Amino acid sequence: MKVEHWNEAADGELNEANMRRKLEARGYRVSRYVYPPGTCFPAHTHDVDKIDAVLAGRFRMRMHGCSVILEAGDCLAVPRGTMHSAEVVGDEPVVSLDAIRDATMHATIA
Repeated sequence: MKVEHWNEAADGELNEANMRRKLEARGYRVSRYVYPPGTCFPAHTHDVDKIDAVLAGRFRMRMHGCSVILEAGDCLAVPRGTMHSAEVVGDEPVVSLDAIRDATMHATIA
């Protein structure tokens, strides 16, 4: 798993608008979610390519037999069909941008 960390020099201040803009520029549709402490998503897959991006809190992701904790400014690509799980770590909610590959836009770009 390769975690992408926010680069303030290249991407500007870490905030929702800038992260959303960065993900949308890559051809993703972005939705914002807030997950309270204790939230756990058991192992599952998606039929789309996606990126989990964290604006606040700590989010443990498990994929390919590895585990990583995403913190503010971190992004993790989850390719379609990849088994993964996630859980909120600690006492703070996770504010997440869930980015789904827009197939229509991707076909236009390709």
